[in-house]
Amino acid sequence: MSHIVVQRDHTLTLDQARQSAETLAAQLADHYEISHHWQGDSLHFERSGVSGQIDLEPGRLRVSVRLGFLLVPLKHRLEQEIQRQLEEMFPTSVSSICSGCG
Repeated sequence: MSHIVVQRDHTLTLDQARQSAETLAAQLADHYEISHHWQGDSLHFERSGVSGQIDLEPGRLRVSVRLGFLLVPLKHRLEQEIQRQLEEMFPTSVSSICSGCG
């Protein structure tokens, strides 16, 4: 199994960040049939071959994704798409991608 971890600072309040994460999860659910649920300030999501969570903190978020064997060849492309989505949804000045973290 392969992991993707993206950490990002943001300028939103925790409520605004939660709303943005919910919007993102709804878009993913529509396009990729991903189910999701909240557990505290963590949004958990999964579908066959992919699972993960978005952990929210004031001023910071962390996206952790676990890829099944069949999606490992798409890891780089998925990292780029996560980064692009976060840039749209979470205003920031700093972000980082950490492959293999977690």
